Amino acid sequence: MQTFFVEIKCKLGKTYQVASALADREIASEIYSTAGNYDILAKFHIDDGVDIGHFIAENVQTIPDIQDTHTIITFKAF
Repeated sequence: MQTFFVEIKCKLGKTYQVASALADREIASEIYSTAGNYDILAKFHIDDGVDIGHFIAENVQTIPDIQDTHTIITFKAF
């Protein structure tokens, strides 16, 4: 299993709509609103054979009103 986080920057005023759309897809294990350069932090778990880049491009970046994403790949949980 691969675990990674995606920081999501939304178009102005669209954070709640993006978060709701992400939750409706039931692909993120956790979704948080954040302050700073990005509006949302989402945690994902996918099978080892799944390509992270394709997963994000097909399942996250296709949500309307997302302006930018930043992926954080993790190696080990302590």
